[in-house]
Amino acid sequence: MKVIVDQNKCVASGQCVLATPEVFDQREEDGIVVLLTENPPEHLADDVRQAAVLCPAQAIWMEEQEKNE
Repeated sequence: MKVIVDQNKCVASGQCVLATPEVFDQREEDGIVVLLTENPPEHLADDVRQAAVLCPAQAIWMEEQEKNE
């Protein structure tokens, strides 16, 4: 999974940080989303998806990557 954020859309609600603090943070000066890791570990995938759903600005989305077996 690759996580993408659009800082221009972000309204600094902080829902992403509450959902997945290992992946998202906020800038100190204005609260805009900061992506901490573009490719989070698999065990955080559901939390990242939840963060995207909770984002009121729809500033977070994911590109699912195929697993190599």
